[in-house]
Amino acid sequence: MARRKKGVYVEEEHENEERWLVSFADMMTLLMCLFMVLFSISSVNVSKLDVLQRVLQDAFSGRVFAGGQAVMETGVDQTETHTSDDSPVKATTPLQALNASDNTQAMKARIDAIKAARKEDETFEQLKKRIDRLVERAGLKGRVVTEVRRRGLVVQLLTDNIFFDSGQATLKPGAMGVLDGLADVVRAERKHPVVVEGHTDSQPITGHYPSNWELSGARAASVVRVFIADRVPTRRLSLTGYASQHPAATNATAAGRARNRRVEIVLTRINSNAAGTRP
Repeated sequence: MARRKKGVYVEEEHENEERWLVSFADMMTLLMCLFMVLFSISSVNVSKLDVLQRVLQDAFSGRVFAGGQAVMETGVDQTETHTSDDSPVKATTPLQALNASDNTQAMKARIDAIKAARKEDETFEQLKKRIDRLVERAGLKGRVVTEVRRRGLVVQLLTDNIFFDSGQATLKPGAMGVLDGLADVVRAERKHPVVVEGHTDSQPITGHYPSNWELSGARAASVVRVFIADRVPTRRLSLTGYASQHPAATNATAAGRARNRRVEIVLTRINSNAAGTRP
């Protein structure tokens, strides 16, 4: 409606009585969002919630969005007064964050495996020192050789004139003392599987055994029987005969063939990432 003012009709402004609806609609929208969030987190996936927390932490700490640190500390964007020399960081999506979490878990597992392998190497080194002292006391240094390899701790017994007669698989009496000592070390260790391997040179044999296959297996079995008699648990023991298939030296010389006639006692690894250089 109009009213007259000094001879001029002026249109009166009507007060908008429905402006409260705008605020009311905003409030209802916020409440709806709030309840949607509450409903969505009523069943929490802990791992994804942790990822979400880290993403939000990064977003509001300045790692993703410029000025984030100021928002967390004061609620005010201070980028106008402080400039960063760091290059901007690419924003992280939730999928990228989940992938990063998986990578973190894989990296942690890798680190744990490396630590376990290093601890296993330390155990092998301690056992090696014990066996070396035992061999030195028995006067067999050079005839019994220990080495930490990728497959485990290897105790190599050179068989000639010490452990077996030529072409035979019966242990000589002088070998029993050092084998009993080795059995004591293996029994006390209690953890690693033990494989006893028989090896020969490439020369054909005649006599009790038809071939080097039978001879190598029989020699390994003789050592295993000593270990069983010395109460090494049978579940940890196994044996194999390789004949001349895995030579330690050349079979073209007498010295090389002597090195190939051997029995190897292997405490096999449980963990990977071995530090040894030889198989």
